[in-house]
Amino acid sequence: MACCRRATRRPLRLVTILRPALRAVDSLGHWSGLLGRPLSAERLIEIARRRARHEDLGDIPIAEPLERLLEACRAEASLSLVGRFALKWDSLRFLANLLDLAKAEQKTPAIAGEPITRPIFITGFPRSGTTFLHELMLCDPANRAPRVWETIFPYPPREDRDGPDRRVARVARQLRMFGRLAPEFHGLHRISATSPQECSEITAHSFRSLRFDTTYRIPSYRTWLESRRPGTEGHLPAYRMHRRFLQHLQHQHGATRWVLKCPDHVFALDALRAVYPDAGLVFVHRDPARVLLSVARLTEVVRRPFTRHLDPMEIGRGESARWHEGAQRMIAATEDPRSAGGICHVRYLDLIADPAATVTALYRHFNIPEPDGLAAAVARFAAAEPNGGYGVHRYRTEDHGLDADREREKFRPYLMHFDVAPEPAEAPRTTPPRGSSLRSRPAGLSRPA
Repeated sequence: MACCRRATRRPLRLVTILRPALRAVDSLGHWSGLLGRPLSAERLIEIARRRARHEDLGDIPIAEPLERLLEACRAEASLSLVGRFALKWDSLRFLANLLDLAKAEQKTPAIAGEPITRPIFITGFPRSGTTFLHELMLCDPANRAPRVWETIFPYPPREDRDGPDRRVARVARQLRMFGRLAPEFHGLHRISATSPQECSEITAHSFRSLRFDTTYRIPSYRTWLESRRPGTEGHLPAYRMHRRFLQHLQHQHGATRWVLKCPDHVFALDALRAVYPDAGLVFVHRDPARVLLSVARLTEVVRRPFTRHLDPMEIGRGESARWHEGAQRMIAATEDPRSAGGICHVRYLDLIADPAATVTALYRHFNIPEPDGLAAAVARFAAAEPNGGYGVHRYRTEDHGLDADREREKFRPYLMHFDVAPEPAEAPRTTPPRGSSLRSRPAGLSRPA
């Protein structure tokens, strides 16, 4: 135990050394004008094409969204030196991947014909058990999810193509580096190179993704992305990119049934349905008062290395407003005849109380035959990962300006509509089962507020 405590303290001690040094470098970068120097979409595209020795980026337009992202980061995100480097590195990586996809399609046109049939999308509030449910579904070998390493490098980098495949090792090294900059992150969100990855990492290849809004403070970019003015495409190109990306992964490694996950799907349901008309949706529900403090803390931890100015109170207000809108969109989806019957509803407390029953009921909802032994495999996984694999975290409401009673009142229509029970201040690791783990509430059955 003492060894574990020493191992935990080591990254924290490293950060106490690194942060003052990085702040000093940031100050120099600010006063020298480096941090205010704009990154150009045209220039980044030119660099990516030169490195790849290839011109075709595919048919999804990316110049405008990339330029809007770069400008929002310059004007609003107060990028640190690390943030500027990460933004440039990420942008070039996404562009390099787009060039690789287009090159592979030219060589093998059959990739574009890969059928993505009846995928399942897990969404809902973040910090509500979506990751745990995603991992439980992967206990069935017939289910497939994108892994972290292959969303970052769908094809080996050019320098590795004549040798062994080092993608997993490369991504593991990148995660360790981020862990040194944000040592609190892995305690809040477990991730490794081989973990199932969220879809926002895929949609980011279109430069139309709420992944960027989580990493950087860029309200103008989010406003543009969410705009519904005539002539704007919103999230639709991102989901076309998503399907294309899955086709490449499927062509390389195969897939029987894709099981995908991202809370941000809540904000793009129309685009998701347009690209995947046969998709099954799973909404995971949890007491917002338990969710919001955790989301605000995670957003703070993710943003901190990339910015010179951080306002935890603003983050708290922003996450509350964001997920209040998300709750309204989930309610609207159940009242939309296009999707209501295809949505399966899971409550967090039911999920952690009886994971195997939850998965069984989900299979039943989507008329998927449950393979022999799946319930036992799910039970074994859940026993090894009690409470979804997370420990108990205590968050202070004053850190982000969120009050549990006020938030529950604000979200009362959501709690009533989906029959979500408030949780105690410290949620129990298990609770007695409350009947069926899932509900498929038909449109129009919401309770009055």
